[in-house]
Amino acid sequence: MSFHSDASNEDLSDELETLGWYHYDLSRHAAEALLLSNGTDGSYLLRNSNDGPGCFALSVRAKDSVKHFQVTRRDNAYIFGFNEFSSFQDFISHFANQPLLGSDAGTLMVLKCPYPWRVEEPSIYESVRVHTAIQSGRTQNDLVAIAPALGTKEGYLVKQGAFVKSWKQRWFTLNRYELKYFKDKMCEEPIRTLDLRLCSAVQFDYSQDRVNCFCLVFPDRTFYACAKTGVEADEWIKILQWKLSQIRKGR
Repeated sequence: MSFHSDASNEDLSDELETLGWYHYDLSRHAAEALLLSNGTDGSYLLRNSNDGPGCFALSVRAKDSVKHFQVTRRDNAYIFGFNEFSSFQDFISHFANQPLLGSDAGTLMVLKCPYPWRVEEPSIYESVRVHTAIQSGRTQNDLVAIAPALGTKEGYLVKQGAFVKSWKQRWFTLNRYELKYFKDKMCEEPIRTLDLRLCSAVQFDYSQDRVNCFCLVFPDRTFYACAKTGVEADEWIKILQWKLSQIRKGR
């Protein structure tokens, strides 16, 4: 079902066609890779959102991370937060000297330079010898790429011990459905690996008389950890809760 009339739909579609930084169906993962690899602080692009027709995502690089904002097209306007714009040109003009504020992390972001979807590249290519005399020992199965999982995170947290209830700093890494913690960042072998498929809940915790504390509930034990800031604790909780929701969807 359309959110707008046919006439306004045509006008807005025409504008999107001329928008040099509209990347159509670029995925969230690809947008982050583009902006982090080739963009600079303040680089931004527009892409389609998975939420359906008339829904877009504005992806903005903020230093070493990428933030995503929802933009909705309704009738003859674009809705962004509490603001309404008749065109994306009005949108950019409005935020040219007025920074965006990310509510979750409180990060100030300025829209400085659009990231174009059409990038010129030199038409110079390496010649390829398809058949070589060197045998690599690999098979076609080795050529299948294993993409890193979305939603990875790492950082130091202060964790409560299992038997002696003391608190020690540990290095945590989150990849796919495994949450590992190490003695420190330089250690290669984890102290323990937690399988999030066995976790029933992740939430803020106020029972330990510590600030920025959250817990992970497993059948045999509840793990308590504290972050340096409330923002950091909130980021860990949100990404862990997102992981649990993905696990439940797959069941």
